Amino acid sequence: MIMRLLLFPLSILYDLITRIRNHLYDIGHKKSFRFETMVVGVGNLSVGGSGKTPMVEYLIRLLLPQHEIATLSRGYGRRTHGLRFAAEGDTAATLGDEPFQFFRKFDHEVQVTVCEDRAFAIPNILNQSPMTDVILMDDAFQHRAVDPQLSILLTDYRHPFYRDWLLPAGNLREARTGAHRSDVVVITKCPADTTPEKRAAMEKSVQVYAPGKPVFFASLQYGSPIAFGAEQLRSSEIVLVSGIANSSTLVEYITSHFTLLRHFRYRDHHRYNLTDLQGIHEFCRGLKKPVDIFTTEKDMVKLIDLQFKEAIDSMPWFYLPVQISFLQDGSDFDRVVLQAIEKVKQNS
Repeated sequence: MIMRLLLFPLSILYDLITRIRNHLYDIGHKKSFRFETMVVGVGNLSVGGSGKTPMVEYLIRLLLPQHEIATLSRGYGRRTHGLRFAAEGDTAATLGDEPFQFFRKFDHEVQVTVCEDRAFAIPNILNQSPMTDVILMDDAFQHRAVDPQLSILLTDYRHPFYRDWLLPAGNLREARTGAHRSDVVVITKCPADTTPEKRAAMEKSVQVYAPGKPVFFASLQYGSPIAFGAEQLRSSEIVLVSGIANSSTLVEYITSHFTLLRHFRYRDHHRYNLTDLQGIHEFCRGLKKPVDIFTTEKDMVKLIDLQFKEAIDSMPWFYLPVQISFLQDGSDFDRVVLQAIEKVKQNS
């Protein structure tokens, strides 16, 4: 709390800068493009950790049967620059961890694209894949240069935006009032037993800043561990390795299903190196008993790089797949998305 008070003057300055930027877009001084092709934006008001990647994957699964889909991400943490269409031979280093996860999982079913300038990328996507009728724009809420026809705002159940503060005193990228630009709000990482009374109270708090916008509630559902290292599952005692923005939900799941011996926690989008793996493996071998190493799918796509193959193949590594699961109202959310797409088709 003391540190927050000390940083508060910087948050006021940050607030001023972001408000001016948003105002320039609102009055048209800075250009925002709306395309005839359906663009769905998925983003948040805070930095990291709200479940954007599982949400994009949920939308892909929802839309694939009837639509030609492209994903568009900045490609944070990649070692390349500019516009890049995912192709055979790409890795997390060339695309970024989350886009490579999309590419690895959905392969030729989805056109995975990365570019810092989304407004520049979209016409190129449509030129490259003319049949594309839905573009899913990841981490896009503050990317005002593109005006999506449907904007999905995510916020974490444990850290909702309406209780947060602006950077650097808090985690918000812009003021809470920015939520009014959303079309749909999804509160993510909810406990499965979240009561109707709690949901109603949270919905009321959200609608102070996003009046009239539908609010949905979703949890993260972890699947069975999938091996990508040396051996099959041997032990209920595990070592956890993660490089994600907010690992609290993951840790909560792990500790309720396994015995967690140690958590090697790295910063979001961490670039692993052989020294990291050496330290993790030395710790595991030093335990002198069977132990398995768990990580996230987002981390796994970086750890399967050829430079780590010998090290990973020497130890029992597993990743935990995760999906969005709505609490009771998933069909209503689907309907909102599908109706928005149909409306764009009718008007084009």
